[in-house]
Amino acid sequence: MALPLILASHSRPRRDLLYSAGICPMIRESHVDERAVILDMAKRQNVNPDQIPAQERVAALSRAKAQTVASSFKEVREAARNARGYRQISTPLKDGHGTISAVESMQEAIKSQRAMGTMQEGPLIVGCDSMFTLDGVTYGKPHSEERAKERLRLMSGATGTLWTGHCLIDLASGRELHAVSSAQVTFSELSADDIESYVATGEPLEVAGSFTLEGFGSAFISGIQGDPSGIIGLSVPTLRDMVESLGIRWTQLWNLTRDEKSPSNPDNPVAPKDNVHQPGDGWIECLCGHRHWGLNGASGVLLARRDADTGEVTDVLLQHRALWSAEGGTWGAPGGATSDGESPLEGALRESFEEANIHPDDIEVEGSYLEDHGPWGYTTVFAFEKPGHTVVPKANDDESLEVEWVPLSEVKNRTLISPLQQDWDEFVKRLQEISRRKLNDQL
Repeated sequence: MALPLILASHSRPRRDLLYSAGICPMIRESHVDERAVILDMAKRQNVNPDQIPAQERVAALSRAKAQTVASSFKEVREAARNARGYRQISTPLKDGHGTISAVESMQEAIKSQRAMGTMQEGPLIVGCDSMFTLDGVTYGKPHSEERAKERLRLMSGATGTLWTGHCLIDLASGRELHAVSSAQVTFSELSADDIESYVATGEPLEVAGSFTLEGFGSAFISGIQGDPSGIIGLSVPTLRDMVESLGIRWTQLWNLTRDEKSPSNPDNPVAPKDNVHQPGDGWIECLCGHRHWGLNGASGVLLARRDADTGEVTDVLLQHRALWSAEGGTWGAPGGATSDGESPLEGALRESFEEANIHPDDIEVEGSYLEDHGPWGYTTVFAFEKPGHTVVPKANDDESLEVEWVPLSEVKNRTLISPLQQDWDEFVKRLQEISRRKLNDQL
């Protein structure tokens, strides 16, 4: 299996670059407050933010993005290390004789599974950021049409520099590398009509320097000196040098062939255009003859809340699934396909954050239930809020209509996704059993 590469960005051009280079990265958006990072940097240097050179800014921002995502994976690893309880394994229709169950401790289950948290090298996390300088002035994303038009008038017939910062972290060893690539970009003469038409496309508003090489803006670039991929937002040669500096061959990251489909929704044409394709996404047929989502299986977190005084289970956090998803419009535990190299627990914790804002350091993992269909299985992870911690539900991606705490008594009034509907009564018993144990532990 290829060594996983995690891109700390939702940028479609960056993931398309990696995809073209044979790598389908795991996408983990950092949600870094870029302005706050630069202001803090300026405060520490006792200078005006505009005085900080572009190459220093992109280096700081790429580092902040990679470190933030690395921290989130460390939280997942810590949550797994502290997991308690047991995993129940249910095998539907095995040999035609119905359901057979087995039980093992969570720690036994974790030790028996491949997991990112136990890799000897990797996963690798890369963060990137780009800025453009022209005549000594640094430009980021314009955000507004008027600002974009002003910049494009200055860029017409001129040459500037696109800087791209890279930070690479090997999660296993903790090693961290930094590099900044640059390229000189010369623009053609742009007429007023050219500028008006280009800004009307919306493309230059949210890109560094107000232009792109891979889109409408390519027609207005007359020359490049340096690495073209760095202009798109990630220098592939620079990243390769960084990877190989860690003693890892670049080809160890290849997990695609030349015939693979586009990374954007290859298995679900009705999904939003920019919906992210993660390694491990895809349909698989199980021994029961049904198609399931997740080439490596799938998993999710059923998070419960307890009454602070009695310890009784009062609410569960549920996701109202996007209409384009499987069984769209139903309610279920936030979760999804397990990525390449992940354990089901790691996948559940990652997906539940992406879909519902469940931070691993805010919860306690107390057991799981695996419905094993042979080549595919779904793992439901049972968890509770940590004492003194509050999980505030929020949809962090486009796979949820809404996410909310639902009183236990009201769950059956919702239209539940089929597997949860089928197992709900047993899951309630399991949650109550765990809650009683936790209460006894407190006494």
